[in-house]
Amino acid sequence: MQWNLRMTAAEAGIWQASQMRRRLAEAGMEISAGKMSMLWSRTPTTIRLDDLEVLCAVLDCTPSDLLVRTGIVAARDEEPSVRAAGDGPDRSANVVPAPGRPRSRPPL
Repeated sequence: MQWNLRMTAAEAGIWQASQMRRRLAEAGMEISAGKMSMLWSRTPTTIRLDDLEVLCAVLDCTPSDLLVRTGIVAARDEEPSVRAAGDGPDRSANVVPAPGRPRSRPPL
């Protein structure tokens, strides 16, 4: 995902983080200068839905305007298994125990 706050704010005529912070305060969202700087300059790892709602209200946008899908998804497996919907977990993968103390065998 790409955080698109600066572009969306620019489209709304907001060019500086301090302007954005003032608008957010007017809407009832008081945030620190540090948090505003982080939201303005970097992609946040988390964002509260309440905060996202206020950002969207101030910018007159939707969450999809702020969070743009980049299409880059890391593959979990080199060869993902293809299963029909509703099938159980993939049992064909080899399970390797974590290193450390050996585990006892289950009772027979």
